[in-house]
Amino acid sequence: MRVLSYRDRGYRKFVDSLDRRAEPSRELEETVAGIVDEVRKKGDRALIEFTRKFDGAKLSPGSLFVSEEEFAEAEKLVAPATKRAIRASRRNIHAFARESLRKDWKRRNAEGAVVGELFVPFDRVGVYVPGGKAPLVSTALMTGAFAQAAKVPEIVAATPVGAEGRINPELLYALRAAGATEVLKVGGAQAVAALALGTRKVGRVDKIFGPGNAFVVEAKRQLVGAVSIDLLPGPSEVLVVSDTSGDPVCIAADLLAQAEHGGDSVVGFVTTSSRLLKQVEKEIARQLERLSRAGYIEESLKKGGFALLVPSMDEAIRICNVFAPEHLSLVVKDERKRLAEIRTAGAIYLGNESAIAVGDFLAGPSHTLPTGGAGKSFSGLRADQFQRRTSIVRMDASSVRKSLPVVQEFARIEGLDAHGESVRLRVER
Repeated sequence: MRVLSYRDRGYRKFVDSLDRRAEPSRELEETVAGIVDEVRKKGDRALIEFTRKFDGAKLSPGSLFVSEEEFAEAEKLVAPATKRAIRASRRNIHAFARESLRKDWKRRNAEGAVVGELFVPFDRVGVYVPGGKAPLVSTALMTGAFAQAAKVPEIVAATPVGAEGRINPELLYALRAAGATEVLKVGGAQAVAALALGTRKVGRVDKIFGPGNAFVVEAKRQLVGAVSIDLLPGPSEVLVVSDTSGDPVCIAADLLAQAEHGGDSVVGFVTTSSRLLKQVEKEIARQLERLSRAGYIEESLKKGGFALLVPSMDEAIRICNVFAPEHLSLVVKDERKRLAEIRTAGAIYLGNESAIAVGDFLAGPSHTLPTGGAGKSFSGLRADQFQRRTSIVRMDASSVRKSLPVVQEFARIEGLDAHGESVRLRVER
């Protein structure tokens, strides 16, 4: 982990480098464009070829999707404790989602026309769940269960398979519990392309949700227009901002937990206390010794870990807003004041006791959040993102008459006389 003080020579340059934007490299852009084009041209055959190349699995057109027999087998293999954990997480997700679902409304405007909005669920959505180093059961819930709460009728999950062509049973059980009506055994940019463009076996979706590696995120970005997307959620990130009130045990534990996702994770600690900084460094080393994924964590800390000693909390908050972290742990005495100053974090955890892992698995808000600086433009996944919004207008003779002078003026300015005539004729007929 790189450690810098505001007194150090390279401090300002490093802080400036934290002002990120979620922009792909040219190489990544071209690689993903090639994958998307292959799926566009070759359809299911491209999915089969990419799955064999990247995952070592031999699929056929008939085995691209999980069968009912595989679902049934997975349910038998999953332990009761796991099923209880999945139900508990889904219960909190549904309760949280219900609060953010949009409801139909209407009112009269100044001219007397009735205006309003209708909200209906998308007909068919795609939910991407990464495979990689661990079965992300929680991600199945933190995406699919929101679609389920919004009453989306068709939820197509996509997740990579192992070399034997099967999906982890706990993940498969969670996907079905989260409302998945189909599960595609394909991962990567090719899965996103299939969901967006459609193939003979894979029906197109209206919108794609979920996190993934750089290739998945770039595929989502490239396919906007062919399909709608939720946000650009990539590798895991955490930033802990603390004054002297921080508990080094809790801070180190949260940093290590997010670093556990792998070598492309980003973990940062910003504090005004040199004493706390030293304590956190020691605590990281102590806790790391007993963790099973120490290798992944050390890689993350070396590649994407940093700790900054700053001169003031104003500077700490400024760095946070520039960095736009996926997860922010805010541990400060003047919590209300500092919370009001945060502008760009995907999710905020307040105080020493608010473990980010509880948010990852159980609390209720989705852990699918913007990364790589995308928090400057995107918010985290919400239930209302699974709803289509449609405006409505109903007018009577009186409201049309009152609207005419303004419409005619706009029509004159813009040279669109047919617009003005379409209203005048109604008034004078």
